[in-house]
Amino acid sequence: MRYFATASGPKVRDAMTAGLLGQIATPAAGNRVHPGVEWIADNAVFAGRYPGNEAYLAWLAERAPYAADCRFVVAPDVVADAAATLALSAPMLPRIRALGFPVALVAQDGLEDLDVPWDAFDCLFIGGSTEWKLGPAARRLTAEARRCGKWVHMGRVNSRQRLQYAAAIGCDSADGTYLAFGPGRNLPTLLSWLRELGWPTLFDQPEGAA
Repeated sequence: MRYFATASGPKVRDAMTAGLLGQIATPAAGNRVHPGVEWIADNAVFAGRYPGNEAYLAWLAERAPYAADCRFVVAPDVVADAAATLALSAPMLPRIRALGFPVALVAQDGLEDLDVPWDAFDCLFIGGSTEWKLGPAARRLTAEARRCGKWVHMGRVNSRQRLQYAAAIGCDSADGTYLAFGPGRNLPTLLSWLRELGWPTLFDQPEGAA
């Protein structure tokens, strides 16, 4: 299980450089992408700070030199509304890919009842309402995504229980704001959760990491 977090403080950044965590960057926060660190780009829709399609694409284009280390870019979405998300994402999926980035479709409430364009994206991002993302529909979609060879990610994972659940249903990675509040105190705890799930180990760390 891979965990992506904001680069909140020097200890967290050191953990990212060591390959123990990935970085999440958003246009709203104006994050600098740290060279050599695996990262994801979130659209900031959930925080109500999406800059619009053209501004988002321009922000991504500025970070194209780091595309090789990007696990995925989250296409725009509408919280808890799968049909609206598909309509909004459809024109953006190929445009994000054209910049050289893998792209993620956000799974929202009701996606299980729609035709999923599996070939149009690289990662299924489990979003939606808390009830939906922890329910049977999200589990089935996760299983289908894995059968299709897609990376699966779960957002808003801020507890040991939620991290274990994401891993149990087959998610490859997760993100959350757990480290944004007391990063020095919470970093050892988060790393201990990840070790319980088999990540990270000394064999997973990049060459030369401590």
